[in-house]
Amino acid sequence: MTFSIVARSDDGDSWGVAVASKFFSVGSVVPAAAAGVGAVATQAWANTTYKGAALSHLSEGATAVEALRRLLDEDEGRDSRQVGIVDGMGGAVSYTGALCDEWAGGVSGDGYAIQGNILAGEEVVVAMQSAFIASDLAAPLADRLMAALRAGDAAGGDARGRQSAAVLVVREGAGFGGFDDIEVELRVEDHAQPINELERLLDIHRRLHVDIPEHERTPDTPELMDEMDGRAQALGLRSFLMWVGVNNYEAFGGEDWTGTRIIEELRGATPHWQPDA
Repeated sequence: MTFSIVARSDDGDSWGVAVASKFFSVGSVVPAAAAGVGAVATQAWANTTYKGAALSHLSEGATAVEALRRLLDEDEGRDSRQVGIVDGMGGAVSYTGALCDEWAGGVSGDGYAIQGNILAGEEVVVAMQSAFIASDLAAPLADRLMAALRAGDAAGGDARGRQSAAVLVVREGAGFGGFDDIEVELRVEDHAQPINELERLLDIHRRLHVDIPEHERTPDTPELMDEMDGRAQALGLRSFLMWVGVNNYEAFGGEDWTGTRIIEELRGATPHWQPDA
C-alpha cells in the first residue's frame, strides 16, 4: 500500500526518504534517517521498531545488508515486512517479504533502495529508479527523491489510490539554527493529491531555507541596521530582528550580513504611519 525511496546524496553529505501511500499519515510510520549514519523505510505490515534498530545497527558500523539481516533475524513477522535501507557509505538494500500483497517488490543500486507493495505493477519501482538515476546529481537530495516519487505516482503508484506523502532529509548541522541535522521534514497527512501538495510545501521550504550567495549578501553596517530598525518600527514592530522573525526569514542573515532581497522587501513595505518629512 506504499512506495518509497531511501537514498544518500552523490556527495555523501545527505541521507533521506520519500514515501507516498493510500494510508493516512504515512510519514509518521515509514521514514527515519540520521546524518552520517543512513536512512530506512519500513512498510507493508510495518514494524516501526525497524527504524531505531536499523539506525542503531548502522551507527555501530553495520552495512545496510548486515543491518537488514539483523532486523529479519529478530522478527518472526518478517514475511509480512518490507524495508529499504541505505547506509553511511551509500550501500543499499531492499527487502520484500513473501506475504506482502501484490504487486510488491523493490530494486536497489549504488546509494538508493526503492520498494513498494500493493502497487499498480513493477513499472512503479522501475520508473522511480529511472527518474532517480536520471536526476541531477548536484541537485539537493530532496529534489531527487521527489523526482522518483513523482515518477512512481505517474506510473500508477499505490493501486488503491492516493492519500499521504512525506519527505525527510538529514545533513549534519542543516537544521534550524544549526542545532540539529534535519534539512527537510515535510508531511502531507491526508490529501487528494498528496505528492502535488508535498511539492508545494517543499517549494515554500526552498524559499525560506536558502543558502544566500555572496553577491546577494549586504554587509550589516550601523547605518543599514539603524535604517532597518526604523522601518520595522514604522510597521509596529520592535526592531528589524523582530521583523525577520515574524516573517520566518532567519535564513536570510548571518552574523554580519543580511540578504539583499529582504532588505528591499522591507524598504518596500507600507508603514503604519509615515515619519515626518
